[in-house]
Amino acid sequence: MAHGSHIHIIEDESDIYRLIQFNLENSGYSVSISVTGEKGLESIRSAPPDLVLLDLMLPGIHGLDICRILKSDSKTNKIPIIILSALGEESDIVKGLELGADDYMTKPFSPKVLVARAKAVLRRGERSPDDSETIKIHEFNIKHRERIVEVARAEVELTHTEYKLLYLLATHPGWVYTRNQIINEVHGDDYPVTDRSVDVQVVGLRKKLGGSGKHIKTIRGVGYRFEPEK
Repeated sequence: MAHGSHIHIIEDESDIYRLIQFNLENSGYSVSISVTGEKGLESIRSAPPDLVLLDLMLPGIHGLDICRILKSDSKTNKIPIIILSALGEESDIVKGLELGADDYMTKPFSPKVLVARAKAVLRRGERSPDDSETIKIHEFNIKHRERIVEVARAEVELTHTEYKLLYLLATHPGWVYTRNQIINEVHGDDYPVTDRSVDVQVVGLRKKLGGSGKHIKTIRGVGYRFEPEK
């Protein structure tokens, strides 16, 4: 799924949605636009897009409520969402990601970067890794069945938790994971782990990975993202 994909923008500022539309259409995507959340929900239900770009501060229904509605409906819950937010809406970004949004961008943003993020999110949906396969990304070689991690052909010894953390991030390059999502994915819902302990685990993992630890990016106030290959 790439060029030809349908992207729906829910944004009420005309200068912003026109700029996004121009750049997406120039990259080969078809684009539809809604300027209110109500119209957006109506359009998405009648013609489900491949991706939604969702502004948070909308007239009427708030972007977070739109995200919640889309992700709780079996007809729309598989549609990826990129949140568009103003600076200073950090807590809303975290809530959106925890509701199931896939990525976010803060305004003002580079249209080229937005197109690249959209491309990455659409690519994610094409296939998910098989448990038995080897994941190759950057200088990493992750043999999941054997739980072996090689960096530039040298094996790296990781704890069970460090391995699960690396596997989660490396198999979803570009995805932003909040600390809560990492806790749930790596340890399970009821595991008593704090946000701070996730940070400590990431620091330990980066240390073991040496220079390759740079591919695990800290997203300030939100969580972590594994850098996609360019």
